[in-house]
Amino acid sequence: MFNLNPTRRTYRGQVWSSCGVLWLGLLQGAPAMAQAVAYPAPQNVVNLQAEASTEVAQDLLTLVMAATREGADAAQVQSQLRQALDAALTEARKAAKAGQLDVRTGGFSVSPRYAAKPGGGNLISGWLGRAELVLEGRDSAAIAALAGRISGLTVQHMGFSLSRSARDKAEAELAAQAISAFKQRAEKYAQAFGFASYSVREVAVGGGGSNPAPQLMRMTTRAMSAERDESQPMEAGKSVVSVTVSGSIQMSPR
Repeated sequence: MFNLNPTRRTYRGQVWSSCGVLWLGLLQGAPAMAQAVAYPAPQNVVNLQAEASTEVAQDLLTLVMAATREGADAAQVQSQLRQALDAALTEARKAAKAGQLDVRTGGFSVSPRYAAKPGGGNLISGWLGRAELVLEGRDSAAIAALAGRISGLTVQHMGFSLSRSARDKAEAELAAQAISAFKQRAEKYAQAFGFASYSVREVAVGGGGSNPAPQLMRMTTRAMSAERDESQPMEAGKSVVSVTVSGSIQMSPR
């Protein structure tokens, strides 16, 4: 076939040729552009860190009570657990006070129990259920007294930990100490290197420390009864709270 439009063909070829020249120019200029925005390496910069920590008395008591039931029928076991838990919740809600004595339900489960068949294999011989009630707060005396009044559930374990409010308060106080220590250390470093002053380039403040899991103690409701002379002794431990300030400073001769 004959090309009846040679002008258009030539025009398209010129357009693609021009684009190729343009892209080639951009690629050749890329190294120069990268060199133009390159930043000089930092000089007279020191990285340092300061920390402040303290021990804080654990103020949050967590006490877990549980009811267990077993029987041949799963629905019956579940119904018995609900009745026991409802009665315990009714009693607990009377003493509930936000932050001081909080009440919530814990785990609730009904699982089969197996026995061996005479001819081999296993069969379901019954059902075992468990329901939990959790008492938690800063008023340990009120929690202990309430546990003694709840019937049908036994105290499985208890332990102390550090509440969020106590940790936040300690970290707020430690932050000021850690920042002051960072500034003092920065000034000493600048003087030690022969500089007159410094400025902070970047800084990060973070909290930390250990808040160990509660030391759980198994006990029974008998030990938490209303008989004060036989009540379970409780002693809270301590948690370590720390605040770290890290960053870098720019030292200056003036």
